Amino acid sequence: MNTSILHPDIQKFIIQNTGADVTKLALQKNPFPEAEWISILNQIEARTKAKEKLPTWFSTDKIIYPSKVSIEQTSSEKTAAYKASLITGKSLIDLTGGFGVDDYYFSKKFKTIAHCEINKELSSIVKHNFEQLKVGNCTFYADDSMNVLNNFNQKWDWIYIDPSRRNDAKGKVFMLKDCLPNVPESLDFYFEKADSILIKTAPLLDISAGLSELKFVKNIHIIALENEVKELLFEIHNHYSGDITIKTANLLKDKTETFEFVMGEFEYPTYHLPQKFLYEPNSAIMKSGGFDEVSNSFEINKLHKNSHLYTSDELIDFPGRTFEIEKVISYSKNDMKTALLNQQANVTTRNFPDTVENIRKKWKIKNGGNLYCFFTTDKNNSKIVLICRKIT
Repeated sequence: MNTSILHPDIQKFIIQNTGADVTKLALQKNPFPEAEWISILNQIEARTKAKEKLPTWFSTDKIIYPSKVSIEQTSSEKTAAYKASLITGKSLIDLTGGFGVDDYYFSKKFKTIAHCEINKELSSIVKHNFEQLKVGNCTFYADDSMNVLNNFNQKWDWIYIDPSRRNDAKGKVFMLKDCLPNVPESLDFYFEKADSILIKTAPLLDISAGLSELKFVKNIHIIALENEVKELLFEIHNHYSGDITIKTANLLKDKTETFEFVMGEFEYPTYHLPQKFLYEPNSAIMKSGGFDEVSNSFEINKLHKNSHLYTSDELIDFPGRTFEIEKVISYSKNDMKTALLNQQANVTTRNFPDTVENIRKKWKIKNGGNLYCFFTTDKNNSKIVLICRKIT
């Protein structure tokens, strides 16, 4: 760990230049010959990345940052705090500690935390930062997590794992067995050390693929931040054999949109032609695949089996975007010429044979404005356009 960057003058320089163009700074002469210029520039770049994502770290003195890539890959504080709210207990061991953002929030819920990180420099950075952040209940192990687990006779309340894809897995279908550590291969060993395991995966993992590799899954959490899916969490409990519940959360600035359903329970959606209001589910729900469950739970109608848009005559509080439908037109030459040719609108397609780009080009629709147009298919398999205003 490079402690030379903790010199007060260097720290002041890093803070003053946060947000600056690092490529331009790199051309300047290093004003601190006692420290590596590249290390100082890295701190500036990483701290800039941390401003929105890690405000607690950003506002704390004498924080040391790893590379900007590590900052980009780590959990945000918002998702870490939500994750920590899902589980509880006395002890947790994190087998893939990384920059420690998740463990910072787990430390608020558990009596003891163990942070395992095979990268010795990163482990020492996190230990230093936790001292600055006044976290006193975390122990650090700069070693392979399998070695750490083997050296402990105790049983933990929870194991937390954030496996990373192997480099040789690029371009292949994403499976948990393609990651390090290989969770499916080690699962029985993990259950010797804890009865409850929380596995974080990248959002591109297919849920059914994850279920095919795991056992004893109780809950699957889908976490989105500002309508962008960031994490999938598989919550597994030794010998669990009940229903699997999918729980979605979209973390917004002023609220959290949640929706959950039990996998495999047959739902009876209702279908209807467009009514007064239109609803578009948030990205976490879209990832969940619970489209029939949305119709049933909120008592609203689907436009078509595959459109994943919903409608009602009464306005409801919905986890996603809500619109008032001003006009419904058929996707025909005459109707399009009359209503949308040379207009400005936000264009979305759902279950529609053409792309947004082609639609804009064909009908000369400029992007933006207050008009929202959904090109979709209704329950009669007719191609239609819903011209709407967004309800905020």
